[in-house]
Amino acid sequence: MLKNIFALGAGSVFGLGLALSQMTNPAKVQAFLDVVGAWDPSLIFVMGGAVVVSFFAFRVILRRPAPVLTPGFLLPTMKDIDKRLVGGSALFGIGWGLAGFCPGPAISSLAFGHWQSYLFVAAMVAGFWIARIVSQGTIESDGAQEAAA
Repeated sequence: MLKNIFALGAGSVFGLGLALSQMTNPAKVQAFLDVVGAWDPSLIFVMGGAVVVSFFAFRVILRRPAPVLTPGFLLPTMKDIDKRLVGGSALFGIGWGLAGFCPGPAISSLAFGHWQSYLFVAAMVAGFWIARIVSQGTIESDGAQEAAA
């Protein structure tokens, strides 16, 4: 229960930060991404602040034997750059540029009640679901190919 309370608090602070920095405003994000047009560089400060805080926080936190509320760290183990990673990154970037939303700010923007936010989050959830189905099919067909070889 305590873990969930802290998760709610951290998520609320994160969402508030996204709203205050205007990362939940698709027009602001699209203006930031329009580097050859009417570029608005103000979001560099938001991202730069996040990078600086993360840089130092990770160094301090990862010195601990475990997180405060769980038995161990859950860190990614894959280090390969493969076509799934590159393709997913490309799709993410295209979607971010077209819609002006990425997952965190999109969820935070639901609080504002704009229909565009609800449409984006619904499409995002559908995309997660489709990706899971396609990924499972790919994994199963890869296993069948390996067995045949």
